[in-house]
Amino acid sequence: MNPEVKQAWNESNFKANAAYQKKRHVSINPITRLEGHGKIDVFLNDKGDVERAYFQVPELRGFEVFSLGRPAEDMPQITSRICGVCPTAHHMASTKALDDLYKVEPTSTGRKIRELVYNTFTLEDHALHVFVLGGPDFIVGPQAPAGERNIVGVIGKVGIEAGKKVISTRRRLRELISYFGGKVVHPVLGLPGGVSKPLAAEDLPKFQQLAKDGVEFAEWTLAVIKQIVLGNPEYVKLITGDTYTHKTCYMGQVDEQNKVNFYDGKVRVVDCNGKEVCKFAAQQYRDYVAEHVEPWSYMKFTFLKSRGWKGFVEGPDTSIYSVGPLARLNASDGMATPKAQAAYEEFYKTLGGKPVHHTLANHWARVIEMIQAAERIEQLINDPEITSPDVRRVPTNKPVEGMGIVEAPRGTLFHHYKTDERGLITMANMVVATGNNAARIAMSVDKAAKGLIKGGNVTDGLLNMVEMAFRAYDPCLGCATHALPGQMPLIARIYNSNRELVKEIRQG
Repeated sequence: MNPEVKQAWNESNFKANAAYQKKRHVSINPITRLEGHGKIDVFLNDKGDVERAYFQVPELRGFEVFSLGRPAEDMPQITSRICGVCPTAHHMASTKALDDLYKVEPTSTGRKIRELVYNTFTLEDHALHVFVLGGPDFIVGPQAPAGERNIVGVIGKVGIEAGKKVISTRRRLRELISYFGGKVVHPVLGLPGGVSKPLAAEDLPKFQQLAKDGVEFAEWTLAVIKQIVLGNPEYVKLITGDTYTHKTCYMGQVDEQNKVNFYDGKVRVVDCNGKEVCKFAAQQYRDYVAEHVEPWSYMKFTFLKSRGWKGFVEGPDTSIYSVGPLARLNASDGMATPKAQAAYEEFYKTLGGKPVHHTLANHWARVIEMIQAAERIEQLINDPEITSPDVRRVPTNKPVEGMGIVEAPRGTLFHHYKTDERGLITMANMVVATGNNAARIAMSVDKAAKGLIKGGNVTDGLLNMVEMAFRAYDPCLGCATHALPGQMPLIARIYNSNRELVKEIRQG
């Protein structure tokens, strides 16, 4: 063949193959409206249907490593830097781990102030997701133009006064967190044995009014969701359809009556039929939770240790579990406050009983949790003991090992520390909510892509609906990507035009 003709043929063949591969590979990079950075790679077959979709987390952070050698009492401040959206969750889990580390029980008032702040954070953070992160998919529409699927689009739908109400209420809730924590993003409230600041009696009335308004705000949010989402038959069909449904186990923290509790309690796990699998305290988490890794993500995948890793499968024998609003409701016997309980009962009556397996039902469950958080704030702020100056019990025991658990808005969060005799950290481990959800999120993205993309028809609206599969979990990828020994295990894989592995290059 003439060299010039051969070169032209090669160039033409290369361009044609590149165009063909582009048709077979769709990348959503970066994914949107979440905390952290991630992407979704969708691979199509010759018919244009989805072979596999991967939810990938390319970022890595090493908090467990650079915590080593630091004084244990610094951990509530260090770990709050993991995420600017959910710092209070890490701060509180870390503080509870210090209680266990130093074997000190907080004073009654100190504990109540912690719970007050934590429920305030839960209400405020859930409102962020409902109106800013996940809510636009329903309030504005899943296939609305991308430029409208945001808080501006939401305000356009619900009205300027409603928008002001959301912004104002979140601001006031954050002021309560700042009052005790000094600042809202990285609070300095928690100390082993209690908190750093009491509530002054003269400041009580404004927070009592905030609590009352918070309950009204949570109920109003439920009314908005009922009107816009549940009142739309197409949305209800989308929520309850098979595309966004998985039968897995569910994990959540409960009180002594198996009612949902965000701040304290035992962790309860139920299977896909709602039957209790196990129930354990923070100090036992390693007996029940294990972690698995995959080469295509820096996020670890947790599973039930007793069942072993069985892959990304669902059904009665699966070891995969979910955490977060829907999981907490499924894993509990109800809500701990009356208005939330009424909403909980309506939720299950409408969706056909427990457990509910519809991933998008997380959004409705999240609003029910907003009501419980608001009611609990009102209970605590009106507790006569809340203004007592007795807010801390100073620890006297030598630190060795401690573990703490809270229910982050995104799900169950574990903190675990070991120290030397000087109280310096020798081991730190954090199993975060998004890690607990990682396997189910991966399954949800894959199933949504397969259910939505057919015959090579790929539109912006359909890709957003694929993103909705992960967005319902409100994931925080900054929290979820921790690794030992703290070095990014970079792997570069080179494939030929037939998607065959040609070469693999590894760092370190």
